[in-house]
This record gives sequence, structure tokens and C-alpha cells, in this order.
Amino acid sequence: MTDKSTSSASDKAHFGNQIEEIVRRSGSSFYWAMRRLPEDKRRAMFAIYAFCREVDDIADEPGELEEKRAALAIWRGEIERLYGEQPRHLITQALLEPIERYGLLKDDFRAIIDGMHTDAEESVRIATMADLEQYCDRVASAVGRLSVRVFGVPEDLGIKLAFAQGQALQLTNILRDVKEDADRNRLYLPRDLLISHDIVTDDIEAVISNPALADVCELLSHIAARRFQEARLLIKQCKREQVRPAVMMMEVYSQILEKLMTRGWHDLSRPVRLSKFEKAWTALRYGLF
Repeated sequence: MTDKSTSSASDKAHFGNQIEEIVRRSGSSFYWAMRRLPEDKRRAMFAIYAFCREVDDIADEPGELEEKRAALAIWRGEIERLYGEQPRHLITQALLEPIERYGLLKDDFRAIIDGMHTDAEESVRIATMADLEQYCDRVASAVGRLSVRVFGVPEDLGIKLAFAQGQALQLTNILRDVKEDADRNRLYLPRDLLISHDIVTDDIEAVISNPALADVCELLSHIAARRFQEARLLIKQCKREQVRPAVMMMEVYSQILEKLMTRGWHDLSRPVRLSKFEKAWTALRYGLF
């Protein structure tokens, strides 16, 4: 007869290994940022990332809108089962222990799915700066709120850090991908900000080609830079070992934002990315600080 505790430990290791492989195959710098965490925290973070990767792929990959909505609804139901301690999916099974150990909140998982509903639409338009902040909160800050609970950051401080860093990272993503998103009929630059710069057309190609768009991007880049600075000040209030992975991720994106601001906003087709050496140096510098 197999000992129950031995079987449970074996199952946990099996789930953990499968989830880690999902994260490793994604090629994200997230994998290396989390590798130095203690085992329980590392497995928790990998499970959170695997969930995010799963719902993000639903939103981003080709497919019919109704099929995407249905797939996201299934995940919404799976989160309900997770918090009823009856998860069915490999990823939610891997999340069961982290939500109990670290107090991960259902509302944050729901918020991430809400953000993916926005991305899954056939066209994306953001009406106001407040809507943009809410979108960034759903797809980035909510992930941060889950993460800081795993890291062990005090709750009030963690919520503030998740907000500032999530906004900074997602705004950087948006600014990096303006042209690529436009090619997919997605425009995350808010309409009220565009109108304030006399860009009043609803035609996405006309928006992208408008010379005034450079000023819109420049303004958003300064907001992102301010959020990075806010996050750094909050990090100084944390224990270094708690936030080392967050710092690594933040500094990768901060360098991308700096490169974008140096490149400027008049030729959005010019790609901006970090070299393998720059990523490795960032991992070494901030992973050991």
C-alpha cells in the first residue's frame, strides 16, 4: 500500500514539474526572475504565471470571438471550483496549495480574466485614462497583488507596490507594441488623451500616422517612468529578499522604456528590445543585489 503522505508529495512534485516546464517553454524573463525563490514560493509563482499564460493565449491566439469568450468563461468557472477546493485543471490544481498558504484572492484571478476579455475582442479601443488605468490594473497590477502575497510583502505596502509596478510594466508594453497592436485592430491609447492632442478620428491607421501621436506616447512614457520611480521608492521599504524577483522584472522593463524614449515616437515600426547580454546582465545585477 502506498503511503498517503508520500503519494501527496509525489503528486505535488509532479504538478510542480509540469507547471515549471510550461513556464520555462514560454521563454519569458519571468522564469529566471523566479528561479531563485525558495521552492514553495517558486512553485506558487510558476502556477500563477502558468494561469496568466493560459488565459493570455486564449485572448491573443487566432480564433472566433465566441470561442474565446466561451474559453474564458470556462476559466472563470474553474476559478470558482478552485476556491471550492475542487479544481479540475492541472494549473488550478497547482494553485490550490498557494491560495491556502499565501491567501491569494479570488478577485485578483477574476480581474485578470476580465482583462483578457478586453484583449479577446475583435477590436480594442480604450475610452479614457481612467479606463486605461483599470485595464492595466486587471492585466498587470492584479498579477502583482498575487505575487506580493507570495513574496511576503506586508499587505498595504504590497498593494501599493503592485499598483505602481503593474501600471509601469503595462504602459511600457503598450508603448512598445503600439504599431503591432494597431495591425491587430487594437488601440490602447485612450481616446480622451488622443482628442486632447487633436486626434479625433476613429480610423486606427489615421491615428497611427498622425504626427501628434508622438506627443501622446511621450506623455504616457513619462507617466510610466513616474510609476517606475514610485515602485522603486516602495521597494526600499521592503526586505530585499522579498522583492528581488520583482526588482529583476522591473529593471528589465525600465530599460525597455528608456530605449523607447531614446528611440522616440515618430517611427513606431522600429522594434525595441533588450539583447540577451542585457537581459543576462540585469538578471545578474539585480538577482544578486
